[in-house]
Amino acid sequence: MILRFIFRQMSLQKQASYLKKKGIMLGTRLKNGRRIYIYMLRDLFVEVLYKNDNTNEEAEQLNMLRGLSNLNDYLEKEFKASF
Repeated sequence: MILRFIFRQMSLQKQASYLKKKGIMLGTRLKNGRRIYIYMLRDLFVEVLYKNDNTNEEAEQLNMLRGLSNLNDYLEKEFKASF
């Protein structure tokens, strides 16, 4: 909980940098032709969209989910919406 609060106070670029250093990249997924990177940081799951879909570029957007069940529900909903 404290991590989530501190993490939200960081700038977008600092959040992305922190995820690269301290988080675990779980994988990627494609949405609307864009590659979205999924990281885990304790019980926080974060999707990151980078410029040009390149992790060496700046982050454009982050989406945070708390807890594995929320991540599963979200990904299932996204999967169903893709059809």
